[in-house]
Formats: sequence, C-alpha cells, structure tokens
Amino acid sequence: MRQSIYAFDWLLFLAVLIISIFSLVVNYFLVPNLFLQQLFYLILGLGVFFIFSRLDFQIWEKLGWLGYLGSIIFLLTPLIFGTITRGAVRWIRIGSFTVQPSELVKPFLIAFFSSFFANEQKIKLKKALVGFLLMLVPTILIFIQPDLGSSLVVGISLLGILFAAGLPLKFFLGAGGAMLAFLPVAWNFFLKSYQKDRILSFLNPHSDPLGRGYNLIQSTVAVGAGKFFGRGLGKGTQSGLQFLPERHTDFMFASFAENFGFFGVLIFLGLFAFLLWRILKITSRTNNNFAFLFGCGAFCLIFAQGFINMGMNLGLLPVTGIPLPLLSYGGSSFLATMIMLGILENICYNMRSRLSSSSEWGNAV
Repeated sequence: MRQSIYAFDWLLFLAVLIISIFSLVVNYFLVPNLFLQQLFYLILGLGVFFIFSRLDFQIWEKLGWLGYLGSIIFLLTPLIFGTITRGAVRWIRIGSFTVQPSELVKPFLIAFFSSFFANEQKIKLKKALVGFLLMLVPTILIFIQPDLGSSLVVGISLLGILFAAGLPLKFFLGAGGAMLAFLPVAWNFFLKSYQKDRILSFLNPHSDPLGRGYNLIQSTVAVGAGKFFGRGLGKGTQSGLQFLPERHTDFMFASFAENFGFFGVLIFLGLFAFLLWRILKITSRTNNNFAFLFGCGAFCLIFAQGFINMGMNLGLLPVTGIPLPLLSYGGSSFLATMIMLGILENICYNMRSRLSSSSEWGNAV
C-alpha cells in the first residue's frame, strides 16, 4: 500500500517546523554569521525526518544490536579523534563541521533497548540486570567525555523504556537508593572540578558572581529582562551584548525569553507540550510492543532534555551542557531529534494504515 499524504501526521510536523523556525529567526539576530549553517541544519534535518518517516520502523528492531555496537564504536571516536573544547572531548571534526557522537547515538540506543525488551511479556530480574549493564556502557562513555548532562538524559530515557516494559517499581526504588548511596563516592572520585563548581554555584550563585555563578545569574537576568512581551528581536542586553555565555546553544531558552518575553515563552511551551502530546498519542495507539517502547523512550528523552535545559536557564537546576531540543543552535542534537520523530512518524503511518478502513480510525486521530 502506497503511503498516502493523509497518513502523515501534519500536527506533529507543524509543531516541529514552527519551533525550528523560531530557532532560525532568533539565531539570525544573535549569531548572524552562523545563520546559513543553521539554515543548512534545518534543511538537512527536514530531509532526514522525511527519509526516516518513509522507512519501515521495524527495520530498527531487526538492526537493534548493530545499532548498539555502532553507537559504542561511535562514542569511542572522540577519545581518539576528538577535538578538545573547554576541557571536554565531545566532538569530532568532519570537514568544516563538528559532530557530537553523544547526541547522534541517542535514537539508535533507544531503538536497541526497545528491541531488547520488546518480546518480554514480563521482564525477569536477570533480563533487567543484563539490560542495565548494557545501559551502563554508553552512559559511562558519555560521562567520561565528560558530559554529565547528556549521560543523565540518556540514562533517564533508557530507564523510561524499562519502566514502560513493565519492570516492577521496587527495582527503580532499589536502584534509586543505590544511586543515593553512591553520590559521596561520585563527588569525591568521578565528578570533575568544574562539575562540582556548577553544583555549588547553583546552591549559591552569588558567592562568586563573576566566576562560577556568572552563567546562572546572567541567564536568570535575561529571562527576567524579557518581561511580558520581550525586548524585541536583537534588542536584548544580555543576549545581544553577549553578557550571556552560550546564548545560542545551552542558554538559548534564556535568549528566547529575553527577545519574546513571557508571552513568547508561553507560545513555545505550548508548542513543546503539544509535540510531547503527539508523541504520547502515537505511542499509546500502537499495538506493536517495539513501537510502544520506542515512543516511550523518545518521549522521556525529549522531555528530560527540555526539562533540564529550561530548569537550568531559570536557575532551578544546576548548569549542564545540554541543548534545548529543536530550539538550540547545532546540528547533532537537531538531527538526532529529527531521526526519532521521523521514526515516530512512520509508526503513526503504520498505525493509521491498519485503522483507516475501520471505525477505530476516528478515535486514533
């Protein structure tokens, strides 16, 4: 059966497109020299979205192990060929572009763990432990780059798959208790000094306002400066005059708030919430276990990444170097998000193809 234009989830695509255009417009005023590069990422991302939306999602279930092994190898490349930026080795250079493997592997890790648990009616403890050990490998490789934020987001999305697959709550409570007991060890032996500084600056940013607390203070000032309707595009003091570090990447939400104000932020949050709702809608309607777990993993990843990024921009969470999905400048995160959404679009198509001739279709929209 040929894919019909009516089987395409235009509501999902419309939310993605509007947020992406917001990103393009704000980046044009913040970093005009990077506008063409961001436009290229947008066009490439849309192309990737449509390609993955036409590929049968069950391919990724069959290629699960290949995707996992490829992701592990790809995560090792920064340790060998990576470029050092601000003390971290997260990127590899390909021609004139830099690629962040920890972002691009996310959809394929979600696909692998979805396939790993897809055939389980009830997860046994042994299977859960094997899956948990497999989760630790990419999470640790991302953490040692070091990239605490991305390792947390990946860990949350993979735990979300475990929860959706039916692992009992007591397992998560036990794992949470073990993590709390491990925190003193992590603080003394695993966290880098700058990561400790970020946590301490979050607790009291004004103890060192020109040092470790600077980013957090400037971010909250930028958000507040936007007031209700914003200062106007390119007229923000914190973002426009570059008082706000990483104003187009990690702190893009603060720049957006300063330019568009509270009203603009409400529109963005509405679009972001609508996008998450469409993901849940597609996920809840599928009768394929792999598709269901993939949708849950994608939802957890996008939600966690957005929640953590906006939380740190508002001064509610410690500063972590993760972008805001679809809004922050950069190609790797944008492409990874578009791959996930493209796979979800194909899941939606397959679901609609089965229901289009029945009365169930009206309830699946």
